[in-house]
Amino acid sequence: MKRKTVKNEVEISGIGLHKGEQIKLTLKPNTDNSGIVFKRVDVTDKNNIIKVDYRNLFDLERGTNIRNKDDVKVHTIEHFLSSLSVFGITDILVEISGNELPILDGSSIKFIAKLKEAGTQELESEIEPVVIKEPVIFSDEKAGKYVLALPYDGFKISYTIDFNHSFLKSQYFEISPSLEEYIEKIARCRTFAFDYEIDFLKKNNLALGGSLENAIVVGKDGPLNPEGLRYPDEFVRHKILDIIGDLYVLGRPLKAHIIAIKAGHYVNAKLTELIAQTL
Repeated sequence: MKRKTVKNEVEISGIGLHKGEQIKLTLKPNTDNSGIVFKRVDVTDKNNIIKVDYRNLFDLERGTNIRNKDDVKVHTIEHFLSSLSVFGITDILVEISGNELPILDGSSIKFIAKLKEAGTQELESEIEPVVIKEPVIFSDEKAGKYVLALPYDGFKISYTIDFNHSFLKSQYFEISPSLEEYIEKIARCRTFAFDYEIDFLKKNNLALGGSLENAIVVGKDGPLNPEGLRYPDEFVRHKILDIIGDLYVLGRPLKAHIIAIKAGHYVNAKLTELIAQTL
């Protein structure tokens, strides 16, 4: 497969989920085969380049975050990486004016729109996909969380969520996410939180930019968002959006059938680490 980058420079702005600050991104072509690279333009006294790499991940409790050796960080990259993955973009320079990506509407649809606007171009050099030849499994049995990659000639995800909640219980969804399928079935699915989590997050200076405009808030009887859900199973579909982005920290297309049960960013990262160790 040919490496791929964006054709034209585009900008996108919005509020960061956790700090609530206005963030500007500039997406630029990257033709030197250096992969997916963030540049913190607000940092001038340290190395401000952070490469997307599973070895640069940290603090995966509530998002996918990366840092460099100088501890310069970029938070909440999973929705953006998910969008890059379905476009097959392997190389891009992202100039960013803060330490987290804008949350936008809580999904990846606006990133998709910007990448469509930018267009894509193939580079001269090629990139080998990651091909799973033997099952790769990570489990947290105490929490009942499992994720595994099985040999498969293509890319497919089967995901199950299961919550002990009066409204949101079990959901299952499976997809082989081509760009068209992703846009139709996954890209508009928003991040979510339970109403009882909000006070904890705010008290810990998290989700300061969160609102009903960029997340589904689930109460005991259903979503508190006036417009309701975009799909009846929007929750599990969003988890698929997340895991596509989390796996793309490998920076390469993946040939595998991914099966996830009650997984999350930390569990997904452990799977990518195990996969990387097989290469």
